Amino acid sequence: MKGLLLPLLLLVTVATAMGAAYARHESRKLFLDLQRLEAARDEMNVEWGQLQLEQSTYTRHGNVETVARERLDMHSPRPDQMVILRP
Repeated sequence: MKGLLLPLLLLVTVATAMGAAYARHESRKLFLDLQRLEAARDEMNVEWGQLQLEQSTYTRHGNVETVARERLDMHSPRPDQMVILRP
């Protein structure tokens, strides 16, 4: 029994050390992944802000009306062209 105890303890110690090293390695890999994903998130937040600013610029009433008149050749209907529907 005493002869088996020392090799068994050595084996358990080595297995524990290898497990700790593996856990630390995985932790570092996951941390690097987290940093990469956070950087991507920050870039997307900047892009989202720019898109919102661009959308607010393009959807101003005056801008929409100008584009409708110039590019689409649209105009307001005359009163005789309007039809009012009532329920």
